[in-house]
Amino acid sequence: MITLPRTPLPGSERRDPARRSRRRFARRQWLRRWLVWRYVIGSVLLVVLAVGGVWLAFVSSTLTVKHVDVQGESFLSQEQVLTAAHVPAGAHLVELDLGAIRSRVAGLAAVKHVDVSRSWPDGLLIKVTERRPVAVVEIAGRYQAMDAEGVLFRTYPRPPAGMPRVVSTATVSSDALAEAARVIASLPSGLAARVDHVGVRGLDQVSLVMRGGARVIWGSDAQSGVKAEVLIKLLARPAHLYDVSVPGQPVTSG
Repeated sequence: MITLPRTPLPGSERRDPARRSRRRFARRQWLRRWLVWRYVIGSVLLVVLAVGGVWLAFVSSTLTVKHVDVQGESFLSQEQVLTAAHVPAGAHLVELDLGAIRSRVAGLAAVKHVDVSRSWPDGLLIKVTERRPVAVVEIAGRYQAMDAEGVLFRTYPRPPAGMPRVVSTATVSSDALAEAARVIASLPSGLAARVDHVGVRGLDQVSLVMRGGARVIWGSDAQSGVKAEVLIKLLARPAHLYDVSVPGQPVTSG
């Protein structure tokens, strides 16, 4: 009798432990090789990206300064800000020292605050906040704008109409001028309109000269609101001198 070979039934391979073991071994080997190559490929890509980034940032002209924009200027001109900023043309953005640029622009007397930022891919943005005048200071016949911090930042050919005037000397400190500015800011509009100018000889030595010629010893800027109320009442009695430096004990003479 001749015996014909049997054809494996479907699924017999799954019932063959040796074959299943060989297949699992082959898959594990393939996964190991893939893990190794994956790290190799990833490392190569990282190196390529790093080299490309360095070339783009430090060598290529793509990320170099091509324009500098200035915002917020009013009294100052863009040319003044750009000259002070001194941004080298063609410099790579990533290499710019923003702090140094900020310090140079902040050195302009009219600048109160400045912010410098990169404007990718090829620009720089400089935002300035200018000082606002609260009074004009007369020193040795020159008229200069003063902000609320007592900083003098520009010169006028003549006192601007309607702006309070401070008379001082060149030796008076900025702290004393700032104190005078705070006194001016505290005056009610009706009282301020009667003031010809504010005198300041030093810290805590502020005085008012009224349009009629009377002088008011104000002292420091402490309790300025109370001093203003007391002075308004005192002005109802004509005098040459009013002392409200201690508002609880005002003095008049003349």
